[in-house]
Amino acid sequence: MKIEHIAIWVDDLEKMRQFYRTYFNVSCGEKYVNPKKQYASYFLSFGPGQSRIELMHRPDIGENTGKRGFTKGLAHLSLSLGSKEAVNQLTERLRKADYTIASKPRTTGDGYYESAVLDPEGNYIELLA
Repeated sequence: MKIEHIAIWVDDLEKMRQFYRTYFNVSCGEKYVNPKKQYASYFLSFGPGQSRIELMHRPDIGENTGKRGFTKGLAHLSLSLGSKEAVNQLTERLRKADYTIASKPRTTGDGYYESAVLDPEGNYIELLA
């Protein structure tokens, strides 16, 4: 088994798609639109046979009232970059682009080398070596 995809409700579908394409080198499928349900989505792929992210938008989906990642449900998305150097470089690139760095690069108590950034809509993204 493997995780095929994870889905994220978003307010700004195009802004979120561009963020993940720019910083995580994903490919993007065609936009799917269902006018009857006022639903639109994109699938973002990390490569053939790899996990995907589905970005979804519908105007009637309400805002989470708690701090993202600290309410029941999905807490964070963790992406493996392959090396400490890659974590450091992407963290710095995101910082220079004025994204919120939620956690600077470090080795955690459970042995991971990671940092964390908030995407444009506040989702907590861990960057792992």
